[in-house]
Amino acid sequence: MDRRTRVFLAVGFLVAIVFAVVVSQFASDSPDGLEYVAEQEGFINTAQDHALGNLPLADYGEGLTDNGTLNTAVAGLLGTVVTLIAGYGVFWVARRTRAGDEAAQATHEP
Repeated sequence: MDRRTRVFLAVGFLVAIVFAVVVSQFASDSPDGLEYVAEQEGFINTAQDHALGNLPLADYGEGLTDNGTLNTAVAGLLGTVVTLIAGYGVFWVARRTRAGDEAAQATHEP
């Protein structure tokens, strides 16, 4: 990987991290569509927490610390990092697969 590509990826990573921490602060405190309808129709009291609802990063990290802003920033940061790592993994596998296909074709051509 040449220097320009590494710089481009590093800057992109930093921009994504800054956006994750800053933009996550604007996440709505309003209930989502399903919760809103449940409130309007009067069956919100029958709702049950998801099995993973007590994990540290559930509900934008609510309960992680006493600082809601920090909780949201950490949840946004970790979500972005996990997404970037998963995306990198997909592209890495795709590149390896393509390189393997090209090598196999080169050995089978007359």
